[in-house]
Amino acid sequence: MSEFDYDLIVIGSGPSGRTAAIQAAKLKRRVLVIDRKDRLGGVSVHTGTIPSKTLRETVLNLSGWRERSFYGRSYRVKDQIKADDLKARLHMTLDYEVDVLEHQFNRNHVDTLSGMAHFVGPNEVEVEIEAGDTTRVNGEKFLIATGTRTYRPEYVPFNGKTVVDGDEFLEMAEIPRSLIVVGAGVIGVEYATMFAALDVRVTLIEPRDTFLDFIDRTLIQEFTHQIRENGLDLRLGSAIKSIEDEGDHIEVTLENGRHIRGEMLLFAAGRMGNTDRLNLSEVGLETDHRGRIDVDRKTYQTKVGHIYATGDVIGHPSLASTSLQQGRVAACHALDTPTVPESPWYPYGIYSVPEMSTCGMSEEELKERNVPYEVGIARFRETSRGHIMGLEHGMLKMLFSLKTRRVLGVQIVGEGATELIHIAQAVLNLQGTVDYFVQNTFNYPTLAEAYKIAGLDAFNRMPIPDEYKVPTASKPKKAATKKTAAKSDEKRDAGAQKAAE
Repeated sequence: MSEFDYDLIVIGSGPSGRTAAIQAAKLKRRVLVIDRKDRLGGVSVHTGTIPSKTLRETVLNLSGWRERSFYGRSYRVKDQIKADDLKARLHMTLDYEVDVLEHQFNRNHVDTLSGMAHFVGPNEVEVEIEAGDTTRVNGEKFLIATGTRTYRPEYVPFNGKTVVDGDEFLEMAEIPRSLIVVGAGVIGVEYATMFAALDVRVTLIEPRDTFLDFIDRTLIQEFTHQIRENGLDLRLGSAIKSIEDEGDHIEVTLENGRHIRGEMLLFAAGRMGNTDRLNLSEVGLETDHRGRIDVDRKTYQTKVGHIYATGDVIGHPSLASTSLQQGRVAACHALDTPTVPESPWYPYGIYSVPEMSTCGMSEEELKERNVPYEVGIARFRETSRGHIMGLEHGMLKMLFSLKTRRVLGVQIVGEGATELIHIAQAVLNLQGTVDYFVQNTFNYPTLAEAYKIAGLDAFNRMPIPDEYKVPTASKPKKAATKKTAAKSDEKRDAGAQKAAE
């Protein structure tokens, strides 16, 4: 019997904590999951990934957004959309997610404990449970998967109603007529474009001159055009001087002197790692200025050998999808079990309106690395499926190496982008070439057919491989004229005479 209560103690039940716990349980190890909330799932289930994507789907359905190209901009599935309409579907989805997670833990014999945990020794944590009581548990290995919380600077007058952060935003009592969103990161862009689709007057403020800099600039240009066409006011390049809560409205003053008024303000400029209450100094761990933990990116092991960290708490890429993978890999390494490594290329999805997704390198990265490349582009309006769906916008862009013909990156903006990107991911990870998209048949009519169009677009401009070149017929020899034949005979005779001499 082990001297420890558990083989693995996981602090946090978000995507990475969840997969780590289940993977360890599948390996027949004793696992405990500690979460500060009484309901499992972490930020991903309760205030982040699942709620925001559920809200997006609800907005698009109730507003009739997808049908407006056929029936006009005034078309609505429901004329008066209330905050309760948005939250009804949200709560149903969250309840189901929690139920599924609890069932997974139960059938895999994963123990759970609700409370705030902090280290009191190298292999022991103390957990604050109900009514101020505490309990202590010890484990051989630990995984920190505590995620992040919203960044709340002092100059923002948060009140939980009209000036809110990303977690409070979902609890709004009513839909505002006007909304100011501060921060054009992923969260800010998603919420801003969702509410613009509800015909709320939205102003999105970003102090920098650009936004979402990890996305291909062509895609951002296309996206910017669409969101402005949808009525969103995008203000780039000016920092905030002050935010004032005037009671009946919020007023923002920019450093360039401009003023913006709105009924509600959402502050979505950054997040902090949930590590301040873990007492990491007790085990010799430190964090950066954002509360994030440094790890080995192949194993997710911290500098303290028996402690691992995964998910948003370790920083970029801070995706639920990558966190799910990180938890599995970390658990296997912690429990000395070989496993399949993560794929080198993973998709990045932004669930805005329209949505965007990328995989691989951007055109800017290829230029920076001096990689010779070709571009293939397809517009969704060029596909029959796009016509059927009434899509006026949407683009798929592919980048190929001119030397190897391999796919180097794919960027998509438009309907279904986060689903379509997985075709690109598979081809990238299997080191496929442009020829794959030309040779293969795609269901017709589908949006996936855009891959074929973009592939042919690039293929037709790239150097033709030798095996596809049309052989040219050899030219017949010209018949010798009498004059040419005479000269030839003279040369032959002269050469023979010289040789004889």
